[in-house]
Amino acid sequence: MNPTLDSRQLRAFATLARTGSFTRTAKELYLSQSAVSHSMKALEQDVGCRLLDRMGKTVLLTQAGEQLLHHAQKILTEMGEARESLLHLGKWGRSRLRIGTSATACQYILPAVLREFKESFPQCLITVEPGDTPESIAMLRENRVDLALALEPKNEDKMEFLPLFTDEMAFLMSPSHPWALAGRVEREDIPRQHYVLYNKNSYTFRMVEEYLRAEDMVLNTVFEFGSMEAIKELVKLGLGMSILAPWIAQKELQEKSMVSLPLGRRKLKRNWGILHWRGRRLSLAEESFVSLCRAVTEDLASGSTDRRVT
Repeated sequence: MNPTLDSRQLRAFATLARTGSFTRTAKELYLSQSAVSHSMKALEQDVGCRLLDRMGKTVLLTQAGEQLLHHAQKILTEMGEARESLLHLGKWGRSRLRIGTSATACQYILPAVLREFKESFPQCLITVEPGDTPESIAMLRENRVDLALALEPKNEDKMEFLPLFTDEMAFLMSPSHPWALAGRVEREDIPRQHYVLYNKNSYTFRMVEEYLRAEDMVLNTVFEFGSMEAIKELVKLGLGMSILAPWIAQKELQEKSMVSLPLGRRKLKRNWGILHWRGRRLSLAEESFVSLCRAVTEDLASGSTDRRVT
């Protein structure tokens, strides 16, 4: 038996099994009757057994033919579905978009982006996989996502980084905190404060740690949380202060339930962008997603404040 079967022979065989007639089969497939007959003989030679019994003008399946028909119908159905899915993929909006990103971006960036995206690609299947930058990169490597909205990583030569915006980290505290009342940060008091920081395994925590180490500082009391909302609630209650990008607490800062002060004369900035496999051409849906991310995040660029660190 040949290692593979001819799909055209299988289609002719399935049609012949349904019609029971070489004449009707040839008519349906726009072939000559002799071409169908020759195709069935070739198929029987390929499988090494008789598949058809000819009873006058009627064709019946042998036991082997019935067994082959069972498999042939599955094969032809799968081939049809594969062709249909590829046709859909090539049409406007009929595609998928798998995104990996942090819980922060899921809450503060993606809703506005996806709202606009769905207007242009209403039938695009969108899936979002939550995960901080290391997890998102791992999902890209494993082909579980197509794009990652994340912080710029180090030493990722196989990934291309498309910049979106840069933010600046700052101290966030309750309005009743002594620093907030004074309008300035006392440098010598920085290590002695109680801090509520984001996930120790995140890029953000590592960047904060490296920044403070370069300033010869080590934070004495640190509580770790995986939720930005929980961090902000604790800060508002005066149970600790945090180091975050002010855009994450934009609502609270506008309501004056939190206060932002700069880390110091030396800035701590983060670059946000879209990661994908280097050399892979983006689809129309993916290019549109990147453009919408740029439009939505253009107001999140790093800002400055007049309050000082002394």
